[in-house]
Amino acid sequence: SRNGNYTVGDFMTRKEDLHVVKATTSVDEALEALVEKRVTGFPVIDDDWNLVGVVSDYDLLALDSISGSSQNDTTLFPNVDSSWKTFNEIQKLMNKNNGKVVGDLMTPSPLVVRETTNLEDAARLLLETKYRRLPVVDIDGKLVGIITRGNVVRAALQIKRSIES
Repeated sequence: SRNGNYTVGDFMTRKEDLHVVKATTSVDEALEALVEKRVTGFPVIDDDWNLVGVVSDYDLLALDSISGSSQNDTTLFPNVDSSWKTFNEIQKLMNKNNGKVVGDLMTPSPLVVRETTNLEDAARLLLETKYRRLPVVDIDGKLVGIITRGNVVRAALQIKRSIES
């Protein structure tokens, strides 16, 4: 167990298993990919795998509040048929997204870690910042993976088991 010194590289999701988008990806495509891939966000890369930002489900769905739609009729009956109401809101939102691209909404220059970053430090960052994921980049800023809260939980279980056995 290398004296308990684990790194991000030991537990991250590697580049070949990552779902990524580009700044030019349409918001609609990104939303569809979120649902299809069952993820909550994406690293945003350029053609050479340089990390240019991150975009989350929150960024993609919070578009509604940015676009200045009034919330007048949605708060009248909050509990009546709320899932249908939510569906309608998302439909409205998707119509409004025409022409919007990920680059308009992403967080540029996100917080990143390296493969060699101590796993505990990465876990602390995820907890303290409330981020769900941290992109992992190499020395040139190219995306090599991602470490998520889920990766950290799996790592903790694996490490606990290896200590016990």
